[in-house]
Amino acid sequence: MEPLLFDLDTVTNKTHNNGLNSADKPLAARLRPSSFKEYIGQKHLLDKGCLLRRAIDSDSFSSIVLFGPPGIGKTSLAELIAMLTDAEFIRLSGVVSKVADLRKEIAAAVVRRKATGKKTIVFVDEIHRFNKAQQDSLLPDIENGNIRFIGATTQNPYFYVIAPLLSRSLVFRLEPLSNEDIIQILSRAIDEVNRSLGKNVILTKEALDFWSEVCEGDARRALNALEIAVLTSDPKKNGEVVIDLSEAEASIQQKSVNYGNDEHYDTISAFIKSMRGSDPDSALYWLARMLKAGEDIMFIARRIVIFASEDIGNADPRAIEVSVSIMKAVEMIGMPEARILLAQAVSYCATAPKSNASYVGINEAMSDIENNRIQTIPVYLRSAYCSSTGEKRDQKYKYPHKYEDSYVKQSYMGVPKEYYRPVDIGYERKIKERLKYWKSLNQT
Repeated sequence: MEPLLFDLDTVTNKTHNNGLNSADKPLAARLRPSSFKEYIGQKHLLDKGCLLRRAIDSDSFSSIVLFGPPGIGKTSLAELIAMLTDAEFIRLSGVVSKVADLRKEIAAAVVRRKATGKKTIVFVDEIHRFNKAQQDSLLPDIENGNIRFIGATTQNPYFYVIAPLLSRSLVFRLEPLSNEDIIQILSRAIDEVNRSLGKNVILTKEALDFWSEVCEGDARRALNALEIAVLTSDPKKNGEVVIDLSEAEASIQQKSVNYGNDEHYDTISAFIKSMRGSDPDSALYWLARMLKAGEDIMFIARRIVIFASEDIGNADPRAIEVSVSIMKAVEMIGMPEARILLAQAVSYCATAPKSNASYVGINEAMSDIENNRIQTIPVYLRSAYCSSTGEKRDQKYKYPHKYEDSYVKQSYMGVPKEYYRPVDIGYERKIKERLKYWKSLNQT
């Protein structure tokens, strides 16, 4: 497998390299792809037959938005697209570039197209940093073909990119690289280091495995760690530079957790679904990820309380008591000890019997209220006195406590409906039996 070529944020497009020799460029900049074979990862987008691959091969796109976590090859992919479609590549930044910069590059693109027929790809990194007006300014020139646009963002573009731009774009999500992808990149990078620096660098399997795990699919982070290790490690007497596990650990900062807007929603979703699936181990793992990323502990606690009612309900009425008590304790105690309390609530809820009968019941009742005719309240269920006139109404209401087992046959809605259907699990099994007995009394 050929190398994946990633760029560092400090590396600009080919028209802005200031004449740097290859050896003077950062390691990641020296590993740029020139074909799909050299691009590692994102097979779900770039394998033959996939939409993005077809759009590139046929040179039939006008605008593309790439989104995903840092260091997975968004910029490198944009540059590869420009190379394969023989287009001029202009890189702008959503952080520092202004509309004036954009207009200048578009004007140059128009001149270039008229003079040489060459197309121009305007790449805007961190497109979510462009405000609405800046994004709007792209539309006319995309529409009339003056430029092709590629935007990259670490955020969900459906939240941060204006709808008119999205409607003109192919939108693709890039995934974090696998451990095997990172190992391939680092292995190939060692060859480049030895060639360009004239060194004999040996990277042990333990170091490779460590970086592939700790970098969370971020190739830029892995390559930065390799560069630091190579530049700061002393060679042995024979000239070899051996990067072992201890050197690898010393060359990278504490592991970080990617946790943007998408990760926030995706992680809490996985967390809830793990508890619902009665898998305490997975639920605790996702809890740990949220805590490590700095998620609001009260947000987590509130979600557990909701879960206790929505997914456990009367199958174990104690779950809501445990969850509410722990939520209050979490608010009083805070981190880091709050992790212990949350773990108790999570493990309890994950292993509790499950029923969503109450949740389903209220949803069906709400649907009836919204979509069907509102039922008239039977006279005998209304207040004994009319609040507007003060007159006393007829008393036909049957007081259940006056009857055997505190139950009497009586309609409380006027029409037969069944919203609450308890399951045959946990405490709801007893509730189900009780309802069945009362219904049998109604039939006598």
